[in-house]
Amino acid sequence: MRDTPRVPLLLLALLTPVLIYTLVTCRAGRLNWLLEVGPALGGFVALALTYRRLRLSNFVYVCVALHTLVLVYGGYYTYAATPLGNWARDHFHLARNHYDRVGHLALGFFPVFIIKEVLLRVTPLRRGGWLTFLVLSVVLAIAAFYELIEWWTTYLVASDVGQAFLGSQGDPWDTQWDMFLGLVGAVLGLLTLGRVHDRSMNRRTRAPV
Repeated sequence: MRDTPRVPLLLLALLTPVLIYTLVTCRAGRLNWLLEVGPALGGFVALALTYRRLRLSNFVYVCVALHTLVLVYGGYYTYAATPLGNWARDHFHLARNHYDRVGHLALGFFPVFIIKEVLLRVTPLRRGGWLTFLVLSVVLAIAAFYELIEWWTTYLVASDVGQAFLGSQGDPWDTQWDMFLGLVGAVLGLLTLGRVHDRSMNRRTRAPV
């Protein structure tokens, strides 16, 4: 399949009504929605500003879209109250709603391809052990920094919104789990879809600018 610049625009066209609808009708409040989905919106701006100078592979743009949907679902209900997480809790007799774990797994699984591609495109790094080490290190740093953002948010906004955004649900090891799952998600992403991403990057380099 030829790499076409229409894919990012099509994905944006599909996501825009979803973003607008969930913001207007969100059950968790618009401030919580903005806190949860804000990173994706910031990512859209960054990708748009660098699109002409550094257009990434279509695979990466699809990953961004899928990750955005994960964030939107959590932002619409709050991660601790998502119906899917509640169903899994009740069906499998779990102690808590684990959708936030899915969110942090996704925090590693999808962005790992952006980090990998940017490093390959703008640095002298080549595929191999050092690239993998650096990519996973960046993912772990992002996961840790996101925990700091959650911590700061509980102090800067209303306590109920801050607690909903934090989503620890009384788990004293929630922060450690979140960082660990971000790293696990990145490893799983590289193992399962790394070659698919490589092929998409190869098509991108052969495509006309």
